[in-house]
Amino acid sequence: MTTRRKFLTTASIGSAAALAAPSVVKAQAPIKWRMQTYSGAPLGAHVIQPQIESFNKAANGEMEIELFYADQLVPTGEMFRALQNGTIDAVQSDDATMASPVDIADFGGYFPFSSRYSLDLPVLFHRYGLNEIWQEAYDEVEGVEWLGAGAWDPLHVYTVDKPIRTMNDMAGLRVFGVPTAGRFMAQYGLIPVTVPFEDVEVALQTGELDGIAWSGFTEMYEIGWADVCKYALSNNITGAWCGSYFANSDSWAKVPPHLKELFKLSMDSSHYYRQHWYWGGEAQLRANGGKMEQTTIPPEEWEQVVNDAEKFWDQLASRSDRAARVVKIFRDYKALMETVGVPYRY
Repeated sequence: MTTRRKFLTTASIGSAAALAAPSVVKAQAPIKWRMQTYSGAPLGAHVIQPQIESFNKAANGEMEIELFYADQLVPTGEMFRALQNGTIDAVQSDDATMASPVDIADFGGYFPFSSRYSLDLPVLFHRYGLNEIWQEAYDEVEGVEWLGAGAWDPLHVYTVDKPIRTMNDMAGLRVFGVPTAGRFMAQYGLIPVTVPFEDVEVALQTGELDGIAWSGFTEMYEIGWADVCKYALSNNITGAWCGSYFANSDSWAKVPPHLKELFKLSMDSSHYYRQHWYWGGEAQLRANGGKMEQTTIPPEEWEQVVNDAEKFWDQLASRSDRAARVVKIFRDYKALMETVGVPYRY
C-alpha cells in the first residue's frame, strides 16, 4: 500500500525531475508554396505582392509563399493545368485567361457590360449567389480549389496611333486583351492577338499590335503602356475585371486551418486595397494623367454595343444550366440597380 507520505515524496521527486529535464522542441519545416499571378511585376507590386508579403510575415515561419509573375514558371494559358498537376501550388488569375475547364469560365475576366462599378462584383458574389455557383463548378474539377473572387479595374481600349471615334474605326485593329471581351469585340472588327505579357510593349512599338483591350487607366500608367499608346477610348466595355484565387487541392489540404483562415483574410485585404487603388487611380489619371488623348464613341452608336451584349449573354447562357443561372443573376441585378437609380445607377 502506498502511504500518503510516500506518495507525496515520490510525486515531489518525479516533479523535480520533470522540471529539471530540458524540454525538447522539434522545429517543423515551414510549408512552402510557389504561387503565380497573371500580372507582370510592375502591376503585381500592387495587385498581389503586398498581400503575400503580409501573409508570410503573419504566418510567423509556419508557411512561406514564393511569388512568381506572368509567365515566369508556366505560360499564363497553361496555369490551370500546372496548378492541377501540382507544378505550382496557387494561382491568382481570371478563369478565362488561365483556361479553366468549367462552364462558367467566360464570366471571369471581362464579361461585357456585366458590371458598372467595381463594387458590383463583390456584391454579386456575396449577396446574389455567384460564390455558390463558382464553388459548385470547381467542386466538379479534380485537383483544384477555388478560394474566392474579387474585382479589379474597368476595361477600355487603347491604341498606339489610330484614334477610335466611331465603331468603324475598330475594324482591323490588332489588340492584346482578355479572351471573352476579345471575342465579343471581334464582331466590330477588332482582332484579338495573344503575346506573352512581357512582350506587349515591344509589340506595340514594332507594330505587331495596334492597341490594347486589357485594363483600365491605372494599369496603363503603372505598367508603362500609357507611354506607348497615344489614344484611350473613354467608353468602357465593362466596369470591373473579375479575378479569383485558386490552390492545388493537395497543397491546400496540407495547410492547417488557422493558416487557411489567414490566407483568406489576406485575400480580403488585397480585395480592399484594389478597390481604392483602382477607383482612385482611374479618376485621377483620366483627369490629370496627360499621356493619352481620350476619344469617345457617340452615345447613340455605343448604345448598339450595349444591346449587342444582351445577345452575347444569351449565347453563353445557352451553354449550360449553370451558365444560364449566372446570366439570370446579372440580369436581375442590372434591373434592380436601374430601378433604384442614384447612387447605384445614373
